[in-house]
Amino acid sequence: MARNIQSLERAAAMLRLLAGGERRLGLSEIASALDLAKGTAHGILRTLQAEGFVEQDPASGRYQLGAELLRLGNSYLDVHELRARALVWTDDLARSSGESVHLGVLHQQGVLIVHHVFRPDDSRQVLEVGAMQPLHSTALGKVLSAYDPVAHNEAVEVEREAFTARTVTDPDGFEGILDLTRARDAADVEETWEGIASVAAPIHDRRRMPVGASASPAPWSASARTGSCAPS
Repeated sequence: MARNIQSLERAAAMLRLLAGGERRLGLSEIASALDLAKGTAHGILRTLQAEGFVEQDPASGRYQLGAELLRLGNSYLDVHELRARALVWTDDLARSSGESVHLGVLHQQGVLIVHHVFRPDDSRQVLEVGAMQPLHSTALGKVLSAYDPVAHNEAVEVEREAFTARTVTDPDGFEGILDLTRARDAADVEETWEGIASVAAPIHDRRRMPVGASASPAPWSASARTGSCAPS
């Protein structure tokens, strides 16, 4: 069995580190976080910088992700079959529902948002394409975990973080939620973000295999919390 190339593994870990947290990190922070010698970390950063994957702020000397990753990411989306097939109906769904629409697929023990249609109003919104969402607490993640055996295994094997007081983390409770999801599709009511609720449904291919999920997140009003049970 072929061994992985250590330098590539370290470069990938460095890119993931820069993609999270504060987004801009100094050399010492990067080396410490990845348990690398400063010289080693600096060499990898210089190579990534030369290829456009990392940029260095000239004022602070701190590092951030580079624009070349955006170009590669757009190329990935351009050839993503599920996203291509969903462009029309997700627009229609947003118009008919009056809410935003997310399209997600299983990726690295989470849900990767591959398409996002904004809510059709004048409110300020942030594009979520490329964002990762947890499997156990989001409507998208619950749908994938309920219908995709691989997603289910990943959701039950990882430590389930409590993002809010409503997040279900115990194994039996989570399995109960998945049973409800199979019976009536999935919902996330302030289980991941305070003030946000979402409903989701699976997307199957012609063989009835799950290939992704779509969700419509919406603000959750104070009146809904007291019993009206509907997004605002």
